[in-house]
Amino acid sequence: MIDPQHSVLERIAAALERLSPPPATLDGVDRADAFVWLPERGRLLPIAHVAHVPVDLLQGVDLQRRILLDNTRHFAEGLPANNAMLWGARGMGKSSLVKGAHALVNQVDGKACVPGTGRVVLIEIQREDLATLPLLLSLLRENPRRFILFCDDLSFEKEDRDYKALKSVLDGGIAGRPDNVVFYATSNRRHLMPRDMIENERATAINPSEATEEKVSLSDRFGLWLGFHACEQDTFAQMVRTYARERRLPVAEDELMARANEWSITRGGRSGRVAFQFIEDLSAELCAR
Repeated sequence: MIDPQHSVLERIAAALERLSPPPATLDGVDRADAFVWLPERGRLLPIAHVAHVPVDLLQGVDLQRRILLDNTRHFAEGLPANNAMLWGARGMGKSSLVKGAHALVNQVDGKACVPGTGRVVLIEIQREDLATLPLLLSLLRENPRRFILFCDDLSFEKEDRDYKALKSVLDGGIAGRPDNVVFYATSNRRHLMPRDMIENERATAINPSEATEEKVSLSDRFGLWLGFHACEQDTFAQMVRTYARERRLPVAEDELMARANEWSITRGGRSGRVAFQFIEDLSAELCAR
């Protein structure tokens, strides 16, 4: 005879097991070279093809490109490397440079490597998942592959738990940052927080300098601090010409630049993103003729 109480306890246990998250794992990390971290599932979602622009097509960022590529190559070769913060104007190639650098260091004889064999793995983590970084790092620490953790469009409205978690991770805590991990982030804000928040803290604090230093201390934990600035007309023209040449578009340069300038006016500014979007539109138009 089945004990009714025992049956109820079994059902409760089964329900709790279904509700509890699965244990985190790196299963499948050798099958791809790019992933998105899914903390609610404790898994890495493989990305078969990372949408990126070849780094040699990125114009107006020569110094930033050289510094980040050198840092990424050093990391891929097992040498010391810095965490990197890419900050500044929108659409100037910050995230494109990170993804392009990752693709370049994984090339073999100028061609993309076989998935799962790249020297460096790119893992994208969302800003709202930063509190789970310690869990992810504990998994990556014991893996032989090398990892770039990438957070795009990073910023904070206040010193929340994610802010403190990232500060702790960048410092490494008592365990130290794993040798096989670096953290790359992009942001439109120089110090990751709104300027008015920093100035308000300075105005109301007993010791204004200490309050300001605390607010900017997170950005100071990035060894590389690369600024991206709004491009001038000549740089924008160079971007447009480079994309058009790469796609071999059959259009005269005078017409190309006249239409590109008109496009930038309708978009309210010039940037690498605006140049790329213009070339996308022009490519479609020319192919449809």
